[in-house]
Amino acid sequence: MPIEIDVATLDAWRRDSVPHAVLDVREPWEVAIASLAGSLTIPMAEVPERTTALPRDVPVVVLCHHGGRSLRVTLWLRARGFANAVNLAGGIDAWAAEVDPSLPTY
Repeated sequence: MPIEIDVATLDAWRRDSVPHAVLDVREPWEVAIASLAGSLTIPMAEVPERTTALPRDVPVVVLCHHGGRSLRVTLWLRARGFANAVNLAGGIDAWAAEVDPSLPTY
């Protein structure tokens, strides 16, 4: 599993019903502005205490605003046995720019 995927890949997974989970590690105020339907939202600081909420049998696509926080969480998860954790390059900002321009940006 690569460390990162782009928004086109995630879009294809969603359209083709490829099994995966999306973990949004942004703060609640950010999620209120724009989010992906069906995402599990756990702020970055809470991830260590909530890993039991994450599936281990499907890829976990981690996203944030631009991809920095989510990359750190992805690396942290991989170091703890989540070999299927992948970062969403560009985050929700890239998703809004390349896949769903109806999403608000901030």
